[in-house]
Amino acid sequence: MSRAPNYEFQEWWNNQRDSHLGSGYDTKSLNSNHTHLTLEVSNPTHDRILEKERTRSARQLSWLYILKFQQIAHSFAYITNAFISILGTAKRRLSSNHSGDVGPESRRLYRVIKFFLVIVVLLLVFELVAYFKGWHFSPPLVKSEVEDLVEHVYAKWLEIRAVYLAPMLQSLINVCIVLFMVQSVDRMVMVFGCFWIKFRGIKPVAEIEYLDEGDNVIVENYPMVLVQIPMCNEREVYHQSIGAVCVQDWPRERMLIQVLDDSDDLDVQSLIKAEVHKWQQRGVRILYRHRLIRTGYKAGNLKSAMSCDYVKDYEFVAIFDADFQPSPDFLKKTIPYFKGKEDLGLVQTRWSFVNKDENLLTRLQYINLAFHFEVEQQVNGVFINFFGFNGTAGVWRIKALEDCGGWLERTTVEDMDIAVRAHLCGWKFIYLNDVKCLCELPESYEAYKKQQHRWHSGPMQLFRLCFLDIIRSKISLAKKTNLIFLFFLLRKLILPFYSFTLFCIILPLTMFLPEAELPAWVVCYVPGVMSLLNILPAPRSFPFIVPYLLFENTMSVTKFNAMISGLFQLGSSYEWIVTKKLGRSSEADLVAFAEKEAEIPGESPNMHKSSSESGLAELTKLEMSKSMKKKRRNRLYRKELALAIILLLAAVRSLLSAQGIHFYFLLFQGVTFLVVGLDLIGEQVS
Repeated sequence: MSRAPNYEFQEWWNNQRDSHLGSGYDTKSLNSNHTHLTLEVSNPTHDRILEKERTRSARQLSWLYILKFQQIAHSFAYITNAFISILGTAKRRLSSNHSGDVGPESRRLYRVIKFFLVIVVLLLVFELVAYFKGWHFSPPLVKSEVEDLVEHVYAKWLEIRAVYLAPMLQSLINVCIVLFMVQSVDRMVMVFGCFWIKFRGIKPVAEIEYLDEGDNVIVENYPMVLVQIPMCNEREVYHQSIGAVCVQDWPRERMLIQVLDDSDDLDVQSLIKAEVHKWQQRGVRILYRHRLIRTGYKAGNLKSAMSCDYVKDYEFVAIFDADFQPSPDFLKKTIPYFKGKEDLGLVQTRWSFVNKDENLLTRLQYINLAFHFEVEQQVNGVFINFFGFNGTAGVWRIKALEDCGGWLERTTVEDMDIAVRAHLCGWKFIYLNDVKCLCELPESYEAYKKQQHRWHSGPMQLFRLCFLDIIRSKISLAKKTNLIFLFFLLRKLILPFYSFTLFCIILPLTMFLPEAELPAWVVCYVPGVMSLLNILPAPRSFPFIVPYLLFENTMSVTKFNAMISGLFQLGSSYEWIVTKKLGRSSEADLVAFAEKEAEIPGESPNMHKSSSESGLAELTKLEMSKSMKKKRRNRLYRKELALAIILLLAAVRSLLSAQGIHFYFLLFQGVTFLVVGLDLIGEQVS
């Protein structure tokens, strides 16, 4: 007979098990006066699993920390190697002593910046002493009893900067902020104008259109066009422009090409003559002109060419610089806009670039030029029928050139000069954003800097010369206002002035004179918005928005120096230096031209063969001459290096005051100046 279940014992046993479930074993005394009963509740398998999991977690955590440490070490090694590389490059370039700062006004500005640098160094040393003594937290007063002489001097300095220096600096800050906002509003208005043009689909309309007529070409329907290619020692690119113009889809008897060679290199002259002779043998009406005395640079060259007797037989003149490669239908896309518009003096086309992705410098240039053509030229062309002629890739009515006095040699921006004079005479301009002409961007900072110096000193020369002519002209008051205040003062003078003054001088000074405040929205937010607007016409360049902002502030030194040079007629304001080209697409052009030449009727296969061989032979000669040339070295730019040190020292002072956004801006801007000053941007050569 089975025993009845003992529920009391079962309940006691369950309570004991639940209370000691987490322990490996437990000892329970049932009664202190009785025999002890020891109960061991153990699960060996469960214990091994828990121990294994704990061991695995510790091991994984160790590997995770090791991996993170390796990543941090790799990052530090990369930064260290980059820093050592920059120092090595700086040491080599300092030892070579190739300075890129030339010209008397450049040396004057450098002396001013160097003096400013000495003051900043002294102020930083003074502020460091004050910081470590704790005077930043409890500033000493002159009126109180001060035992330490240094403390007394620092107290006196605080009084001077608060009473005398800070108010003057704050007034200058306010003026620059007003100029900054006016220029920003102008930029935003142009962007909205461009959006309106895109939204409404506004574009110039031609009354006629030249279709492909095959062999049934009515020659009388095509006006007489003169094509000019001014060049000077363009060894790398002369054959590109000559070849592109010679294959224009235009009746040969209605087009004459002038190659205007100002080269002083006899080898280059021989190469260009051979290229012209080659195209003459193929039936192209092309002439070679060389001046013995090169006066007036490009303006003098064009003026001399327009004085030829046969020019009176032509109605239009198209101008292409040596690195420009117009498409074969260029004339067919531009000449029709003159039909029925007797007051139209100029048709300007857009530039496109064969090397815009070559390096960081060309990418940043492309952002600027994309905004210039997409926004500035298009808006001005649509709404006021006026803009600055770009000097190339445009077609002029010869009557308009003669009416405004022709080419003058008084400035280095002869293209802007003749555009302003033609506008004052009542001629209208059209800009074609859809017609593009290939060209090349300068790939070295040296070439780009010289180009920008000429582009920003010339307008100030021109403004001095034509100011009274604008006032006396018969154009409307609105057009006079646009020319004086917008075209010249705001976009050519105020922009480089406030950019250099605000971000390179005032901002570092506010770190040492904290009583004068430069708001964070002026330092960061508004420039960021303006950079975003500038980059809209080139959306693929959006990842470069921060380098673009910093680089534009860096270039403000060159633009400010050029503006002062042109405004006060200083030494290098009348200096013309041809922008260095590399001929990036020369091989492809030879192939394309050979294909085009094969389509020219009336030529034998032997002529095609000899032409192709001639082109390849000239290319071989060109490559040999390149290898024999003296190697160019990267330069050092003293003004940029001095400003880099100033900004980095100001960043240290900002760090002492815990000014976050100002510190980061000064740090990154100082590093950008350092990179540019060491010529580490753009084409790197030996």
